[in-house]
Amino acid sequence: MSSIHLGSTIVDALVSTGVRDVVLAPGSRSAALALAVDRAARSGALRLHVRVDERVASFTALGLAKAAERPVAVITTSGTAVANLAPAAMEARASGVPLVFVTADRPAHFVGTGASQTADQLGALGPAGLGVVRLSSESGDAAAWAAGVHRAVVLAAGHRTRRPGPVQLNAEFAAPMVSPLPEPARWPLAVTPSRPGPSHRLEEPLRTVVLAGDAPPEVGAEARRVAEAARAPLFAEPSSNARGGDCAIAGYRRLLATLGGDIERVVVFGHPTLSRPVTALMSRADVELVVVTSTADWPDPGHRAVVVADVVELPAQDEAWLARWRNADSAAVGGGFSQRHVARSVLASLDGGHDLVLGSSSIIRAADSIAATDDAPRVFANRGVAGIDGTIATATGIALADGRPSTVLIGDLTAQHDLGALVRPTLEPWPSLRVVVADDDGGSIFHTLEQGAPDYADSFERVFGTPQGLDLVAVATAMGWRAVRVADQEALDGALASDADFIVAAVPRPAP
Repeated sequence: MSSIHLGSTIVDALVSTGVRDVVLAPGSRSAALALAVDRAARSGALRLHVRVDERVASFTALGLAKAAERPVAVITTSGTAVANLAPAAMEARASGVPLVFVTADRPAHFVGTGASQTADQLGALGPAGLGVVRLSSESGDAAAWAAGVHRAVVLAAGHRTRRPGPVQLNAEFAAPMVSPLPEPARWPLAVTPSRPGPSHRLEEPLRTVVLAGDAPPEVGAEARRVAEAARAPLFAEPSSNARGGDCAIAGYRRLLATLGGDIERVVVFGHPTLSRPVTALMSRADVELVVVTSTADWPDPGHRAVVVADVVELPAQDEAWLARWRNADSAAVGGGFSQRHVARSVLASLDGGHDLVLGSSSIIRAADSIAATDDAPRVFANRGVAGIDGTIATATGIALADGRPSTVLIGDLTAQHDLGALVRPTLEPWPSLRVVVADDDGGSIFHTLEQGAPDYADSFERVFGTPQGLDLVAVATAMGWRAVRVADQEALDGALASDADFIVAAVPRPAP
């Protein structure tokens, strides 16, 4: 068999297993894959997205898979290209996003010989990878290759394991890499997903709160349903997709200091990560921790979980319990012009027909203090490992998934980490995407941590605050964006109502 047959079979098998989006970062060793995926795209069998930067490509795929909730494939060439997939793979593993990384490779007998663009790339995803499937144009036949693709996609989707995430499909291509493509083939496989377990009923009428962390919309909706059915206070992070309704407590993080001691049970949905008070609550020995999850993994940073279930039923709460939290709740944003003002304005400008992607640093915490409405956008964030890289690329993938208008709200350092994603390739479709940057010229989140104490003031700015002095409006304008800079509430609201698609809001950062 030949490399072009291997490339064609891989793409045909991806299509046969239901993959509908492929992101390609072009290269030489992956030429057979590129030709095959281009043919599949031109026939309408899948959508192809081309990005020159492998890190941008992988985070774009992450966004596509998050929004579509199905596996997305990424194709790269060999060598260092594969290493650039690691950040997105780590996020995909921690947040349960199904990705298939198809990494082109030299034949195994070249590894260790000094051959060009050759490295030992098997298992390059490290512990982030759920598994590695190996294929070679010098071994096996089309049926064997298709079976390997089937295993990679099913493993990534978590159909049988209930643990979705990233999988490496490493394909060795021997020269010649290109020749006429064979006719497309179908390689069908039907896989029955593992079934959820029965509902678990919690009988004892403990004072209960529902805690909703980062989660897809359907999980957030279930968290809200459970809280409202029991009339329990709902602590919903911005990307939980559970914020809203009369059980949601916008100021829950602040109120934990005064009312949290009376909590007896916490029911967790999604992946809560935003604050130390929440982590402390989940770690308390005097609290019954119940985790609701449909996967084989569950959040339990304090090792206190006593129930893990697919579905739970709560006993009705005393209405006075919810009333205590509601009466104490407030969502004031304070004076001046801050990240909270930016978050409030962005949220107010979006309705249920929009998507919002939040950066994983201080801006998502600012959004966490804003009360939500029932006609709120879908909200996404990369909270698996809470990194700030790849956020714009992730938002691009989310916007491409179903064509909904999308806004990404980030800080200035997060924007700098993903400048490559601002490139809009001339031959590629581009979504309806707006970028809003809360620019405080540095890392304001560190002011809220131990290193923000006066004892470390002499070192703070250089090693934590890290001001860059970058004119992001000039950068975005050079890349073809309609960029504006605002410095007050009125100007921000005007920019959000305009056709500007890159808005930099200058906000102050407290001095160390």
